[in-house]
Amino acid sequence: MNQRLVDAAIDQMNRRWPSGETGGAAAVCLDDGQILTSVCLDNLNGGVSLCHETGAICQAYTLNKRVTASVCVLREVGSSEIVVLAPCGICQERLALWGPEVQVGVGDPGSPSGWSVRTLLEVNPYYWGAHFADGGRWPSSAQHSS
Repeated sequence: MNQRLVDAAIDQMNRRWPSGETGGAAAVCLDDGQILTSVCLDNLNGGVSLCHETGAICQAYTLNKRVTASVCVLREVGSSEIVVLAPCGICQERLALWGPEVQVGVGDPGSPSGWSVRTLLEVNPYYWGAHFADGGRWPSSAQHSS
């Protein structure tokens, strides 16, 4: 994961929401180096809303490609500051399909860029699905899909 992935998410956010508005977007990197981007689906009924990462994750799965990294960015209304957000628990579950070594961007105030990279295992060291894994570390893609 690198600045190129973050920049892809920022570019997608800026295409979808003009500066001055709250905006966000996500980008995922596939094992072949391709980058997919997506935005959230907001709705009056919060129960049908989707995270920024969901579209890109679903597209990767549709293409039968492995996700190796994911990042989500946010810009709040009236601000030009762009922050990197760690994936929510639901997106961690979605990304878990590709294993504990998937890299994710996380906010890191101590970093010059304001963000750093962690693996899913580092973000979620007590992953509940490990109980169902062969060997107890992380369930395989096949186990996640069953």
